[in-house]
This record gives sequence, C-alpha cells and structure tokens, in this order.
Amino acid sequence: MTDTMKAWQCIGCGRLEGPQNCIGVCRDRKVELVYASELADAEGRLAEVRAEAAALHALLRQLAGTTPRDGQWETSYRTMQERAKALLARHPGTSGPPPRAEAAVVVPESEGRKREA
Repeated sequence: MTDTMKAWQCIGCGRLEGPQNCIGVCRDRKVELVYASELADAEGRLAEVRAEAAALHALLRQLAGTTPRDGQWETSYRTMQERAKALLARHPGTSGPPPRAEAAVVVPESEGRKREA
C-alpha cells in the first residue's frame, strides 16, 4: 500500500496543507489526492473481486478439465450446477440466479419421421 501523510484541509475551500519544513526553494504543483478511507474501501472491494474471480476461474478450470464417464453426464452436470449455485450464493453480485433455460430437443428430420416409399 502507498504511504499516507497527515494534512490539514480547509472546510471552506478544501485547501490541503501538510506539516513540512520549508527550506525556501518550494514551488507549488498540482497533485491528485484521494482520501485514505476511500482508498481503503477501494482496496477492500478489489480484494473481494479478486477472490470471486479466483473462485470462478477454479470452477471453469474444473468444468473444462472434467470428462464424465459414460452414462454420468447428467450427474456430472448437476454436480457442477450445485457448485456454481454455491459460488453464486457466496458472492452475491447479481440480483439472483440466472433465468432458467428451457431444454429443447432437436430431432433431425430423417429421424423424426419415417418416409413412405
């Protein structure tokens, strides 16, 4: 973390003044400052987002590296789904679970109906 310094701020104009010994060669220059409390809040939020990103990355890595055994696709999918739900519950960044998608079964025309010859 960056070092902080104590300073006085005018409640009227906002001027900042820090306790430094002037050696007579000072010149004023523009600087950009943030309040230490705002920096601490931002660093805290950053740590939370990094933890969430790491958890999501771990879930994606597991999903990408998992090949279910024959006949275990649904079980594997449900397990991953439960892990994703738990992850979303631990990191509530949205207003709830994503909308449920309806499953569609696509049957090729050649299999869907028999052709009469």
